[in-house]
Amino acid sequence: MTIATLPAPEQTAMYREAHESAAAIARQLERNEPAVARLAARLRADQPRFVVTSARGSSDHAATFAKYVFETQLGCATMSSSPSVSSVYAAPLRLEGALYLAISQSGKSPDLVRQAQLAREAGAHVVALVNVEDSPLAEAAESVVPLCAGPELSVAATKSYICALSAILHIAARWKEDAQLGAALAAVPQALANTWDLDWSPLVDGLADVRNLFVVGRGLGLGAAQEAALKLKETCGLHAEAFSAAEVRHGPMAIVGPGFPVLFLTQDDDTSSGTLDLARQFSERGAHVWIAGNDEGPDRLPVSATLHPACTPIVTIASFYRAANALALRRGRNPDMPPHLRKVTETV
Repeated sequence: MTIATLPAPEQTAMYREAHESAAAIARQLERNEPAVARLAARLRADQPRFVVTSARGSSDHAATFAKYVFETQLGCATMSSSPSVSSVYAAPLRLEGALYLAISQSGKSPDLVRQAQLAREAGAHVVALVNVEDSPLAEAAESVVPLCAGPELSVAATKSYICALSAILHIAARWKEDAQLGAALAAVPQALANTWDLDWSPLVDGLADVRNLFVVGRGLGLGAAQEAALKLKETCGLHAEAFSAAEVRHGPMAIVGPGFPVLFLTQDDDTSSGTLDLARQFSERGAHVWIAGNDEGPDRLPVSATLHPACTPIVTIASFYRAANALALRRGRNPDMPPHLRKVTETV
């Protein structure tokens, strides 16, 4: 496809669907409140020994977010389980007393479905966070928390990922009985509306001709960094790698030198000072650094303020999606139709 045949940025499905995220979250919170309240009451009455997540692609980045949410807000150890352990290796898992969280847009991937079935047989409470409510994964689960994202046509997942993050926070807020987190989540749709028109054009301009970059986050923001790197690969053809601000110091930072692009995604919590210090170190080496956050300064990408740091990755990734959509078109690619990819990937 040539640049002449590409749509305008506002005409892509990726743009429209990401823009719908605010309304989708508002719809989700209202519709899911009774089901989430029942689930939370059960979790308080019969506390899980640990949480296990299972997901692929963008949903697995939501699972990374879930790990930090459940561990920081509830002190409940959370780990990722590879679906291939069940679908390929047929290895039984001991999951008695576990909360098993399966996250998927389509709910159709055979490996996710099979592992959820086996997890339930192994004694876990299986909860499906799924957009397609009559999917095989929903049928395999004991509890279903619909994402309520609505139809998503672009191959690049946007609003379904954002809705997965909000569903995770909804569960955590009710489980913990945390009114502050609940109020902050209720304010996210407005924060998303405020975010949409913020100017991330410096990032689009800066990445128009590059081939490689790092995306760095930490803690609650790591999943968003993983998601941003994936989107840059699939929609823009960039070799983008995501790292924790802690892990990037263990080798990868050796290749960061003059002109090397690095995007930092931050939130206002205990990880902020260390992440910003690392960004300064990279800048001093001559790297081209962008920082998504509320602080003023060169190459700072604006993010709408939130009432809780756990909500910040939701509004940050929405701004990123709009920028990625524009960047893909700038690089002559249609973000709705990445080469070699399909909307639903059915792994075994």
